[in-house]
Amino acid sequence: HPDKNKDPGAEDKFIQISKAYEILSNEEKRANFDRYGDAGESQGFSQHQHRQFHRFHDGFYFDESFFHFPFNSERRDTSDEKYLLHFSHYINEIVPDSFKKPYLIKITSDWCFSCIHIEPVWKEVAQELEVLGAGIGVVHAGYERRLAHHLGAHSTPTLLGLINGKITFFHNAVVRENLRQFVENLLPGNLVEKITDKNYIRFLSDWRKDNKPHVLLFDHMPVVPLLYKLTAFAYRDYLSFGYVYVGLRGTEELSSQYNINVYTPTMMVFKEHIDRPADVVQAREMKKQLIDDFLSQNKFLMVARLTSQRLFQELCPVKKSHRQRKHCVVLLTGEGEKFAEAYEAFLTFAVANTKDTLKFVHVYNERQPEFADALLMDRGTSAVVILERRNNAGKIAYKALEEAWTGSKEDNFILLDLLDQLRTDPGLLSSETVVADLNDELAPMFLIRWLYSTLDYISDCWDSLFHSNWREMMPLLSLLFSALFILFGTVIVQAFSDSSDTRDSPPSEKEEAAAKTEKNDTSCSKESNSRIPKKGFVEVTELTDINYTSNLVRLRPGHMNVVLILSNSTKTPLLQKFALEVYTFTGSSSLHFSFLSLDKHREWLEYLLEFAQDAAPIPNQYDKHFLERDYTGYVLALNGHKKYFCLFKPHRSGDEGGTLGSCEDYDASLHVEARGKPSCSPGSRSIKNKLHKLSFWMERLLEGSLQRFYIPSWPALD
Repeated sequence: HPDKNKDPGAEDKFIQISKAYEILSNEEKRANFDRYGDAGESQGFSQHQHRQFHRFHDGFYFDESFFHFPFNSERRDTSDEKYLLHFSHYINEIVPDSFKKPYLIKITSDWCFSCIHIEPVWKEVAQELEVLGAGIGVVHAGYERRLAHHLGAHSTPTLLGLINGKITFFHNAVVRENLRQFVENLLPGNLVEKITDKNYIRFLSDWRKDNKPHVLLFDHMPVVPLLYKLTAFAYRDYLSFGYVYVGLRGTEELSSQYNINVYTPTMMVFKEHIDRPADVVQAREMKKQLIDDFLSQNKFLMVARLTSQRLFQELCPVKKSHRQRKHCVVLLTGEGEKFAEAYEAFLTFAVANTKDTLKFVHVYNERQPEFADALLMDRGTSAVVILERRNNAGKIAYKALEEAWTGSKEDNFILLDLLDQLRTDPGLLSSETVVADLNDELAPMFLIRWLYSTLDYISDCWDSLFHSNWREMMPLLSLLFSALFILFGTVIVQAFSDSSDTRDSPPSEKEEAAAKTEKNDTSCSKESNSRIPKKGFVEVTELTDINYTSNLVRLRPGHMNVVLILSNSTKTPLLQKFALEVYTFTGSSSLHFSFLSLDKHREWLEYLLEFAQDAAPIPNQYDKHFLERDYTGYVLALNGHKKYFCLFKPHRSGDEGGTLGSCEDYDASLHVEARGKPSCSPGSRSIKNKLHKLSFWMERLLEGSLQRFYIPSWPALD
């Protein structure tokens, strides 16, 4: 206020605040301001279209004009629009792509002050990381509430990383250095190995064990560049990466050996020969596109070993047309010095005759016995086979050299002559057979995979313990305190119990048996009386918009409506099975039974199921047709007064203990008040099997041990 503040700009600020209050308190002026950026009479606002941000504290930014934040979606920064994620796009594309590159994702919303504060930093880091090869994503919590809930974001703004399908939250100050370090920490620590004069020979010689080319980057930076780490993560299945800091003592021999220019970053690919690189690229600024083009042409060894079915399919693809024929020349050999000479001769032949339509590979007979037996009569010798894959089922056409491969000049001439004939006569591959999928030779042992999974789980729990919010921690804390209360309560009761009870003489065996019998009879009679059905049939009514309010919204306290989800095609068999499963519970006056047509009210059901979703990371198997899910067989227990529901998901056929129903199971004394005739077809039996074990679920419902999903209000049933 200018009367209280003698600052020269106080009067102007007071006028701005007064005009802002006038606009916000008037709906018409507020709408005009949201739509056009001006209320129509306030010209002072339009003079600040180009806002100047000032740094405040650790990476947060505040605007000079307090009331000019672009809260409205029409005025939102367009730089984020190309990064916007939707649920289906995230599930089907982003999560699979996170196995090739990490993603930095921001969850934002309208009317979010903190989102505006971090916007300049976010824009700078997003552009920088995208150039380096990282993925960027933006989720608008107002429009993608389902995705935001799935990611576990309960407030805005939230920053998180996604790699290998796993979500990690960012908890530090939003500054450029912290965000870069966060993305770098998402990557595995063993992607790039530091190379010196002492270990470079061992590193380059590992191509026999890894069955991969090895890449060396020579640079004068003391730390491995983030661009190189992201590249190593993207190509980790094909290449092994090493980094040489040319300014470090102990790399002189390495730099001299390969004639390295210490002032220019140099990348070299080594294959079977470690004394000379197979390919080299030099550039003052290593760009991602340059590196990708260079590495994509050097993903495989000159004579790669077939160690898995995936590698076999990449090197020897199925022919798509006569113009796209690709043949594989396979050396089937053994391990050890006995077969070394034959392999070296085959490698020399491959280097001299490399073509786009030919791939030279080799297989160890002992490690791939089924593949070798399908093509060879004797696994004790080396042999060369020219083959072409005909389909993905394992069918191949091949031609084998008549004599064993020894690497002699005669063998070279014979093989070269066959390849020349194959160029003009594809029918040369006269033999056909079917080979089984290759064994994955480099797959880790089960114990090692289990150990890695355990360590990941412990790491996730440790991170969640210190960084999760109270909403996420409440179930765990509740379970922990409940267990401690029961444990200490039991100990205290036993410690302070009356010791005189132990001095009392035990009752006689006859009295004890009589007491047990009387107690069991009483409890059984009480339980049976509460469960005795009052009618000879199950009354099931359809839940429609007419009876929706009386049967659910205004249902009396303590009463629940058990609703079966069905479609027109599954109505009759599901109702029959539903009646059998719930018949013993019809004696309870607090339970009502209904069914809901999925064909009419799918949107109502899917809205309800959103509150029953889990915010855990997505597994490796993804549902590509999530919008067409079959909800028939779902059962909802709805408590209209307390606004929560319990969910029963249908039994999957083939689960342990599952049995197919039959028409003989149908009790003729039970009738459902719904139209339809009994069906004995196998299809109806499989449909009925969806409600397998529903009675056990009903038992838990009455016990109160089922998980409850609360909703703010019941949606309208249109």
